[in-house]
Amino acid sequence: MTDTPSAEDAPASGPRSEIEELRRQLDEKQDRLLRALAETENVRRRAQRDREDYVRYANETMVRDLIPVLDNLDRALEAVRAASRSTTEASGDVPGTGGVGSLLEGVELIQRELLKVLERAGVTRYSAVGQPFDPTRHEAIARVVSLDAPPDTVVAEQLPGYLLNGRVVRAALVAVSGAPDEGDA
Repeated sequence: MTDTPSAEDAPASGPRSEIEELRRQLDEKQDRLLRALAETENVRRRAQRDREDYVRYANETMVRDLIPVLDNLDRALEAVRAASRSTTEASGDVPGTGGVGSLLEGVELIQRELLKVLERAGVTRYSAVGQPFDPTRHEAIARVVSLDAPPDTVVAEQLPGYLLNGRVVRAALVAVSGAPDEGDA
């Protein structure tokens, strides 16, 4: 009679499997709870990072609007310097004296002040001359055959580039060197 299960054996296997099933369900629910908590933490961190980025780059539109003003100040400074040089050469006067010199100093002061304000807002101006061409930071507007510079090196800059907290706001407009045989093709 040892082959047939007794009444005492049946109830003992039932509660054991029920306890194992409850443990398995508890483990599943605990795993889902931990995953939900981790996802909640990830969402919180992502929202915090998005808020920080919004604050950091909130002025980007204003900066993009001010960059042409800086470009025009650069052009004005270059024109005044050219006029000052030609006036000085023609008359033999000492540079920096008279009306042209005062105008030059005034425009330079305005430019420096504007650049300081923009720097406090996280804007930096960069020059690309002599650097390898990087399409994320430079916009090529010309290819120049050069024996002096290695191929794909920035040899001239039409306009400087600007960064806002490390992000390119405007790429530098540049001329890039090419090998002499590239110019023939």
